[in-house]
Amino acid sequence: MAGVPPSASTVPAAGVAAGLSLGLALDAAIGDPRRGHPVAAFGVAAGRLEQWVWRDSRVAGASYTAVCVGAPVLAGRWLSRAASRRPLLRTAMVAAATCSVIGGTSLGREASGISDALSSGDLALARRRLPALVGRDPSSLSADEVARAVVESVAENTSDAVVAPLLWGSVAGLPGLLGYRAVNTLDAMVGHRSARYERFGWASARLDDAANWVPARLTGWLAVALAPAVGGSRTAAAAVLRRDGAAHPSPNSGRCEAAFAGALGVTLGGRNHYAGRVEDRPLLGDGPAVGVEDVERAVRLSVLVSRTAGAVLVALLLLRPRRP
Repeated sequence: MAGVPPSASTVPAAGVAAGLSLGLALDAAIGDPRRGHPVAAFGVAAGRLEQWVWRDSRVAGASYTAVCVGAPVLAGRWLSRAASRRPLLRTAMVAAATCSVIGGTSLGREASGISDALSSGDLALARRRLPALVGRDPSSLSADEVARAVVESVAENTSDAVVAPLLWGSVAGLPGLLGYRAVNTLDAMVGHRSARYERFGWASARLDDAANWVPARLTGWLAVALAPAVGGSRTAAAAVLRRDGAAHPSPNSGRCEAAFAGALGVTLGGRNHYAGRVEDRPLLGDGPAVGVEDVERAVRLSVLVSRTAGAVLVALLLLRPRRP
């Protein structure tokens, strides 16, 4: 009815939708800052806290995780409430947070930079740049092994760096954006298996698994749907995702990597060398081994999946039913 203000639930949804859209556009235009990144600042603070509270204990690790995740969630909630009567400010805050916590443009730039080095025959440069994307030891990798590492990272991080924060932003607004990035950052810091973090990082790793369960599967099925855009087959990609998605040690990364393998028509997985250890990952896909030329196809698929996920989530927000 004319003259009746929209409901309280509708205004935030529209503001969040606008903020997510603007944040995606900003990330596409500028990417991550070279210095002073808010996520890096959070990592520094979390690292200092870890030095004070670390114990070889799941309880200590769970407490650490609760503090590190709870603080940004509460900050986001407080900021949202403070701006509840200023919709433009609230939208601007969501946009700034979205641009800060997603990393799609930087992911594509790093992958393309390595692809360019490989294409020009500069394997040494490609190896030097690889640690920006993956944790494995690049010193003895061939050009095709570097390319495989890049494609696997692009597949996994399409979910972790773009789809997941967008999904949590659409569900919980500013607290969801900040909270998800805290969870994912902690997993990268303490969630891996090692003597130091086997117990202390357990809670961070499990929380990250839970937070990424839906986004990883959304990423996988969007990659299947978009397979023809990179010369693939939806039928073949769906078959690989169903068959191989659960074979990976990670309950979430395997869905993304299997879907990308199927969409690109390549095989991912194999032996990975990390500092002091070797992992033999199951093979995902039916095609040939990854080549240098497949990296740019993976980047293109990642961009398409990211943009489609953003469009779908924003549309769902705008279509949310009004409450009386």
